[in-house]
Amino acid sequence: MSSKIVLVEHLARVEGHGGITVEMQGDVITDVQFNVLEGPRLLEALLHGKSYLQVAPILSRICAICSAAHTLTSLKATEAAFGVEVSPQTQRLRELLFRGESIESHALHVFLLALPDYFHRPSAPALAAEQPEAVKLGLRLKQLGNTIQELIGGRAIHPVNPVLGGMGHVPAVADLRALRDALERAQDELRGAIDLLAALPPDDFMEAETTYVAVEMRGEYAYYDAGDQLVVVSSNGRRRFSPAEYRLLTNEQSIAHSYAKHSTLDGEPFMVGALARLTVNRRRVSPAGTDAIARLGLVLPSSNPMDNNRAQAVELVMDLERARELIEQSLDDGVRPERPVPVEPRAGVGTAVTEAPRGLLVHSYEYDGDGHVVSADVITPTAMNAASVERHFRETVAQSAQKDTPTLTRKLELIARAYDPCISCSVHLVRR
Repeated sequence: MSSKIVLVEHLARVEGHGGITVEMQGDVITDVQFNVLEGPRLLEALLHGKSYLQVAPILSRICAICSAAHTLTSLKATEAAFGVEVSPQTQRLRELLFRGESIESHALHVFLLALPDYFHRPSAPALAAEQPEAVKLGLRLKQLGNTIQELIGGRAIHPVNPVLGGMGHVPAVADLRALRDALERAQDELRGAIDLLAALPPDDFMEAETTYVAVEMRGEYAYYDAGDQLVVVSSNGRRRFSPAEYRLLTNEQSIAHSYAKHSTLDGEPFMVGALARLTVNRRRVSPAGTDAIARLGLVLPSSNPMDNNRAQAVELVMDLERARELIEQSLDDGVRPERPVPVEPRAGVGTAVTEAPRGLLVHSYEYDGDGHVVSADVITPTAMNAASVERHFRETVAQSAQKDTPTLTRKLELIARAYDPCISCSVHLVRR
């Protein structure tokens, strides 16, 4: 029986550096690896002994793509440890900042990273010759997301305006009105682009029963002030956990071939991200989102991880809609200068679970009485997804009628990109 290795040394059009290795004996799969190659950031160990004031600025440096989510989740965890409740205006502005990051991230992935695959093009510039309007829209939406982050966060990468207890300053009314108008124009543009995405070639080359995990939203389909329960949806129904029980979900283990740990639930992989959020929170999807689901032919729950691309497009529709609503609420209520809530450090533990663009994000810290970090735990979406990615790689190879290297390589890359991995976020997971 002949041996064969399918090797993707550099996985293109994802954030960070990773690869794929599949080993076979004849048609029998003997090993599957999602190789996360970047060196560990060691940021959790770096926090040991640091002041509570330093935590969020340090941890936002995990990644430049997800820095707003890390900043806001970090602040939320520290505020929970010290019993701090921020104002409704702060909650609204932080949710708007989260939306800006989601718009930027989803637009980048859907139109510039994933879309070239459907037209057999190696890159967004190559795709632009055939689909110039789609590429231009992706760039405009990405810029709009960055504009939101600049206005609310102080800058597009590693925000400085969100601080413990509140925000450093509030945006000007004129800037919010201009942003509201830009969001309205983007909503109109995206409605037409949904038809393009709905007409893409089929990508149902693999199906597998998948377990989904996401935060159960309180009312609105939210990311930051999302809810107080983690929900698992599988063939066995729905299970619920409190954020304090997050380790039952993450259950991290070191993997020899990867600098990212793997997470499982009861020993089985699970998927987080846009597709998981839609699955868990289907009843909380807005009418515009429901229309996009129907037009894209998205069936929930899905057995096809490629549907994560469609799920991100649905969330883009809702992100633009909700960002505009948040601005209108702020304008209606009146934007008022306010000081951050005073923060007094104390011994305690604070845990925050939010929904970053790629899925569940956990920050949990223990502080001593002077507000210095005793221990820190940060678990990112890509680290949670890594085991699920490998499982879907295996199923892709097993279900492929053609097992030549070019066919398998293309399918494996499609699955990897559909997960939209943020590899840089996943490699800091080293215990002190």
